Amino acid sequence: MKVKCPECGAEFDAPDDVIVGEIVSCPDCGLELEVSSIQSGKVDVKIVRISGEDWGE
Repeated sequence: MKVKCPECGAEFDAPDDVIVGEIVSCPDCGLELEVSSIQSGKVDVKIVRISGEDWGE
């Protein structure tokens, strides 16, 4: 199943056992992507938003 990175446009293969909600990384830019849906061999992803930690600064 193919995944297309929304950031850099690279296409790469998702693991055969990938599930919705799983995090995959783009091999080209390293961006972490969350699997949002799987339809007929196409994996749709969205960018994982990581909130920065507040260390009280």
